[in-house]
Amino acid sequence: MIMVAAMSALVVVASFGLFADDHELMQVSIWAKPLKFGVSFVIYGATLAWLLPRLRRARRTMWTLGTAFAVTGLIDVGFIAVQAARGTYSHFNTNTDAFNQIGQVVFSSGVVGLFGASLLIAVMLLFQRIGDTALTWALRAGIGLSVIGMALASFIRGWATTGPRTVEDAYGNPVTLLGQHGVGAPDGDGMPITNWSTAGGDLRVPHFIGLHSVQVFVLAVLVLTVLAARISWLRSERVRAQLTGVVILGYTALFTITTWQAMRGQSLIHPDTATWTALAVTVVVTALLAALAISAARRSELAPAGDGHSPGAPPRGPVGSLSRDHTVAR
Repeated sequence: MIMVAAMSALVVVASFGLFADDHELMQVSIWAKPLKFGVSFVIYGATLAWLLPRLRRARRTMWTLGTAFAVTGLIDVGFIAVQAARGTYSHFNTNTDAFNQIGQVVFSSGVVGLFGASLLIAVMLLFQRIGDTALTWALRAGIGLSVIGMALASFIRGWATTGPRTVEDAYGNPVTLLGQHGVGAPDGDGMPITNWSTAGGDLRVPHFIGLHSVQVFVLAVLVLTVLAARISWLRSERVRAQLTGVVILGYTALFTITTWQAMRGQSLIHPDTATWTALAVTVVVTALLAALAISAARRSELAPAGDGHSPGAPPRGPVGSLSRDHTVAR
């Protein structure tokens, strides 16, 4: 929560910087990246702060992993914020000034630390149950997919690198970059807010989708739980778990499709026929599975009323048997 508080403060500062500071990197405010990272870590950090105390096994280990994640996050995003204040690049920057060289080493190590802590939490979640079946699977699948999304962050450098290139920082000084976020097109032609490439593939898209999957899955569980107060067939834990599984399956398919799309050098907003087909199949299959789960749940709810007994008939079981035997004896 200390990390979340610090990231919240960064969000406020970066938001102010967007309007008060007109310096840019590749036609984007120097404060856009700290703002996005701050928001992302607020969401993810708050999720971990809520989750970790609910784990009953290896509590000290979980506390250690959460603390390691928080400290590493503070260092990494702190470096991003300082580089933004300096008007230069945090990612892929190979300039030889001392601060950048040291910062890049720490920054690269931090990615491994964040990934490692999350991976261990994901593994330990496999052996613990939190709440009902739906919530347990939402957290397991969410943290697991988040770890895969984090892995893409380190994969970006190797996949998207096209060789060193020289660009200018916010003050017109030359900066050498080795690596980029885009696949098939250089960074610099991005969408509003996200800055995801409009000219080529961008691995930041599946990175974002995977990283925040746990919030989507938990939100789905909360929605189903709230609806269960009004919809009787949703009160079954089994039904809610099935529908949560459908959400997990559909969202994982979306993550896979966007990863495949980015690796082919295709922009998110310019899908080809193959991408559209994959998305259509995902929507149809997900909707069909949801419909089957709902139909089975409703049939199960109606089954007692259609078993051939009128509402006034003696109930089955020990009580009904005793009543019938008493009548016969009398």
